[in-house]
Amino acid sequence: MNKKGHVLNAVLLSIGLGYLLEPVGDLETFKTIVMIGVPITLGALFPDVDTAFGKHRKTLHNLPVLLGFVAFPYVFGNLEYVWIGVLTHYVLDVAGSKRGIALFYPVWKQEFGLPTGVTVSSKRADLMTAIVTVGELALAAVVVLELPRVGFELGRQLLGI
Repeated sequence: MNKKGHVLNAVLLSIGLGYLLEPVGDLETFKTIVMIGVPITLGALFPDVDTAFGKHRKTLHNLPVLLGFVAFPYVFGNLEYVWIGVLTHYVLDVAGSKRGIALFYPVWKQEFGLPTGVTVSSKRADLMTAIVTVGELALAAVVVLELPRVGFELGRQLLGI
């Protein structure tokens, strides 16, 4: 996908996550959207920095880079949501684009993608971005809304109550 697609994905995802985390729709919801939206959007743009150096969709489009962003908040105490933007960038490039990305670069240079993707210049690129975003939000809803309930029930069963 192109920058427009990645920004669209990040903004829509941030709005959806904001409402998942603060569903009331008041000032707190708006604050949550902004709080997570800025770092998610920055993270969504970061992998394409490799267009200026290195090999695009290889140098900064791989699992070691993602793991670095996941670990960053634990080491430095900031940038808690940037990894979500990086991850959704990867998901959009894998599921929404024909080319895919080199997930295991530099060890393995092969690019991986799903057959669902379209070319970056396609008239359907925005539609594909919206479809991938809906899928990401559905997965996020399961994690935010259902995972705690399942964990609670499992804990009750283990304790025998």
